[in-house]
Amino acid sequence: MNEIIEELRSALYSVWHRRWIAIAVAWGVCLLGWLAVSTIPNSYESKARIYVDEEDVLSDQLDIAGDGRDEIMKVRQTLVSTKNLKKVISSTKLGEEITETTQMDAAVADLAERVEVTSQQDNLFEIVATVGEGRLSDAENAVLARNVVQKLLDIFREEHISGSRASINSAIAELDDQLEERRAELEAAEERRLAFEAQYPELIGGTTTLSTKIQQARTELRDIDANLAAATSSLAAINGQLGNTPRTIAGGPNATGPRAALLQAQGQLAELRGRGLKDGHPDVIATTKQVVLLRQQVENAGPDSDAGTPNPAYSSLVAIRSDRQASVESLQARRAALQSTVATLMASQASEPEVAAEANRISRDYEVLQKNYEDRLQDREELRTRGNVEDETSQFKFDLIDPPVVPQKPAAPNRPLLLLGVLIVGLGAGGAVAYGLGQLKSSFATPQKLERTFDMPVIGSISLTISEAARSLQKRRFKQFAGACAGLVGVFVILLAIEVVSVGTVA
Repeated sequence: MNEIIEELRSALYSVWHRRWIAIAVAWGVCLLGWLAVSTIPNSYESKARIYVDEEDVLSDQLDIAGDGRDEIMKVRQTLVSTKNLKKVISSTKLGEEITETTQMDAAVADLAERVEVTSQQDNLFEIVATVGEGRLSDAENAVLARNVVQKLLDIFREEHISGSRASINSAIAELDDQLEERRAELEAAEERRLAFEAQYPELIGGTTTLSTKIQQARTELRDIDANLAAATSSLAAINGQLGNTPRTIAGGPNATGPRAALLQAQGQLAELRGRGLKDGHPDVIATTKQVVLLRQQVENAGPDSDAGTPNPAYSSLVAIRSDRQASVESLQARRAALQSTVATLMASQASEPEVAAEANRISRDYEVLQKNYEDRLQDREELRTRGNVEDETSQFKFDLIDPPVVPQKPAAPNRPLLLLGVLIVGLGAGGAVAYGLGQLKSSFATPQKLERTFDMPVIGSISLTISEAARSLQKRRFKQFAGACAGLVGVFVILLAIEVVSVGTVA
């Protein structure tokens, strides 16, 4: 501990002995440092906070809303991109003296370090810009900082709307190109299908459709068989009733016989044809058959056939039988046609497997192309609807919480602290120089240091004795040294006061 104290005393003595050198170095370092501090331009910081509401009821109802948070984060991350920073520089005083590409690149790199976009919450963002141009005054730097933040806000607002609209237009253009390709492919597939169907009409739709047609024909054939069985049974029942029903009723004033019935049936047939009914009409067919039957009855009847009154029940049963017989014949014809169709379809399916496979492929390709085309068409319409919604009502709402203002005080540098630091460095530099010069000389401040250096005992030391005149000179020089130190501190106080006053009057 004693050695430390002795070393400290020796260092203080060495510095004090060369105090004028120390104060001179301190003055020099402080003046240079304070001059350097005065050349540092003030930097002004402006900030703004913006809230983004990403909920859009209209887009949600139309089911076209994208992931708003991802889009906003993308805009925030690209806000300080080179392209956007060039826009900021070109629209503010930062770009007034820029004429070359290298200068623009340097300005962009410098501005990128002084602009910060942070997320305080999910939907709350803060934009901070710090500007300090040496060629501009403090007031101009303060206004420039505000203008930089305002321009970034404008880009933040426009980036999503214009960027989203541009991406939508690009997507629509790409979908249009895809639709043109799909349309050409679909038209070619449709031409192939039509040509194939013209050559093989029974294979329209492929083997799946062919099997469906066979199944449908068989189902219809079974229904016709059931209906035919019912109609045949009904016809047999009518024939039985007709065999047990007399043709005429004996006696009566209106007895005319079969001939009268034939005349009546012929009149009915003439009336039906007069109404414009063709020979294939069921009523015409039934009446014609009734006329034929009555004519046969007249031919087979004897001369007494006109005796008695015609039996109305018999005539009615004859008409019913004719109708049901016509139904049976129609069902039989339909059954024969269906049987022929089923045979033809089965023959086509079994005899030409390669053609059937080709039919399947053509049908499948056409259905796939048609579905793809419809899907792309629906996607394009949804994108157009989304673009119209974003044009009419922006998908996101921007609320400016804290607008950018012109800063009243510089954010950097901290001149009072720098001035104090320069003063401390100057005093330390003076003391270090004085101590270093003392170490270069072979003198010893204390007897103990002399004894330790030469490892020899020191018998004694002689104290310095000065006269009154020398003591008076020492006091005068001490006052001068104190004045030099006070002057240095005074300059520091004056500079500090000037800085405080200038900061207060910058706006």
